Amino acid sequence: MMLGRRLLLAAPLAIPALRPALGQASTRVSLVHVNDFHSRHEGGQANGASCRVADPCLGGSARLVAAVKAARAAAEAEGRATLTLDGGDEFMGSLFYTLHRGAAEAAIQHLWGVEAMALGNHEFDHGPENLARYLDILRKPIVAANLDTSAEPALDGKVRPAVELTRGGQRVVVIGLITETTPNVASPGPRLRFRNAEEVTERAVAEARAQGPATVVVLSHRGIEADRRMAARVAGIDAIVGGHSHTILANRPDAEGPAPVLVDGRDRTVRIVQAGALGRFVGRLDLDLAEGGRVVAHKGDATEITPDMPEDAEALAVVARFAEPLGDLRARPVASATSAFDNGNCRQAECAIGNVIAEALLAAAPGSDIAIHNGGGIRASLPAGTVTYGDVLTTMPFGNTLATLTIRGGDLRAALENGLSQPGGGRFPQVAGIRIVADMSRPAGQRLVSAEVLAGERAGPLDNERAYRVVTHNFLRRGGDGYAPFRDAALDSYDTGPLVEEVVSAWMGTRSPLSPMTDGRIALR
Repeated sequence: MMLGRRLLLAAPLAIPALRPALGQASTRVSLVHVNDFHSRHEGGQANGASCRVADPCLGGSARLVAAVKAARAAAEAEGRATLTLDGGDEFMGSLFYTLHRGAAEAAIQHLWGVEAMALGNHEFDHGPENLARYLDILRKPIVAANLDTSAEPALDGKVRPAVELTRGGQRVVVIGLITETTPNVASPGPRLRFRNAEEVTERAVAEARAQGPATVVVLSHRGIEADRRMAARVAGIDAIVGGHSHTILANRPDAEGPAPVLVDGRDRTVRIVQAGALGRFVGRLDLDLAEGGRVVAHKGDATEITPDMPEDAEALAVVARFAEPLGDLRARPVASATSAFDNGNCRQAECAIGNVIAEALLAAAPGSDIAIHNGGGIRASLPAGTVTYGDVLTTMPFGNTLATLTIRGGDLRAALENGLSQPGGGRFPQVAGIRIVADMSRPAGQRLVSAEVLAGERAGPLDNERAYRVVTHNFLRRGGDGYAPFRDAALDSYDTGPLVEEVVSAWMGTRSPLSPMTDGRIALR
């Protein structure tokens, strides 16, 4: 289960007593960690919508920098050596990334002191060349052992499998991993190769330990369930610092699990931590190490970054500098809403904001029969009251373009089955122009009970042999999120239409004021 949208109650970081293991400690280390920042420099509301003056604003770069510095200082005051880690997905989620393409994120990482970072899938949203520019600005160790960059000139030599650091006189080896599904959810290009993470990690751990005693930390952007499997299957791992699933692991009742989660590995206990998402949490994992790097005791927790926490003055100035050219763009009103449009359910059911987006796509492509937008592409809620262009960009930050295609009904059915195959995942379809009924108790690939086109000359039950006109965006049209039929079975296609956020903003403006509404176009049994 993912918990990316649930928040912990505000509380200071109170790490429980060390959990002992066998042996005597000789070195004490603290891993301070963040993950899945998603360009949220100004923080956000609890539902993910942009900050409002009258509403509490969680997270934000200035508080994040202050919180990381405070966590490191507290650990050092206890006589601990610190190591500051980033679990990936710094990119994508606000206008700061839309305009600056990673420069703002690198500036803030420098301030909080990142020492090693795993690559997230969103680091590839605008291709290897854009990532390379960011890495040139960041100039910190980037680790991804299962990413082969040898055939990609833009990245070759910029990403390493692991980094070895010395803390308290002992070796700490940090092995990086990226989700193998990145080609399906981002745009890494044709020359990068994503290898099997468990096989690569086995080799990397063996190599690290062959060079002498070490504590092995896996910095993983693969999600909590993949991390659990890795911990159980691959020997030699002492800790996994995770990301990707936006999971809050903390010692509080409303967290998804404790910090750390403990897994009985093949030769030792593995400790797994993850610190939520969107710059709202800072994690800390304390490890007491025996001679040779073996963990003999641990403790951990994550702290929520709340509006009453201090802000770092230098970070405030950096954010203001990068925000200056954004003001006029994002302040432009596009519509008003009678109440908020929440994105919390868009990855598993029909949602009102998904209906707005899909209807806007359909209206923008005359002659199209249906529109499909992936629920995972709806990254934040829309607020009640005035909705600005900045709000729309925060909700849909990817810069995707309108795309159209013609496809036969049978292949369209396969695409819809793909969308229904992983409820809770990003591929769930938000639709317009079609009514679908699905039985989610059936096996994946057999869930679509019926599909009916609602209007036009092709109205009626979906016919496997008939050709239909579909409007979507370029990421899905090119096979992203598993929509391979849109790429492989299209009879014709066109990917370079207007920006989706412009289309949606214009449509909303013609129907203002808007009210959240669902109408049963997606019926789940």
